[in-house]
Amino acid sequence: MNTLWTVLLVILIIAVIALVVLYFLGRKLEKRQVESQALMEAAAQTVSMLVIDKKKLKLKDAGLPKMVYEQTPKYLRRSKVPVVKAKIGPKVMTLMADPKVFEALPVKTEVKAVVSGIYITEIKSVRGGSIQAPPKKKGFFARFKKDK
Repeated sequence: MNTLWTVLLVILIIAVIALVVLYFLGRKLEKRQVESQALMEAAAQTVSMLVIDKKKLKLKDAGLPKMVYEQTPKYLRRSKVPVVKAKIGPKVMTLMADPKVFEALPVKTEVKAVVSGIYITEIKSVRGGSIQAPPKKKGFFARFKKDK
């Protein structure tokens, strides 16, 4: 009985230590995120662009500058990112987009968007229409239900 209590006490102490470490790491990461968000807002510009194409590509295949790939953590390099090819003025550029913005971004239309560096953070307006998210796909069984 005595060894059971000792094992439970050791497990409890390890769990408390792990929670304390996770708490302080979370606070540190939250501070970093707030600072980077402030920097992105400071560098934000409203730009008129013609969206040519949008895809989700691996970071290496996206055609972004080499510096972007090098600064990305190794565990995120293989993940797919939302990439937008747009014509801004006379230049055709490859930009990354926020996932929510990527879904609502219309292809082959002129858009006023907020861009911070190579990152599209927000859509202000669409020329000749309103911003609409594409309709969600129905599930397998929802297709067979009758609409009344």
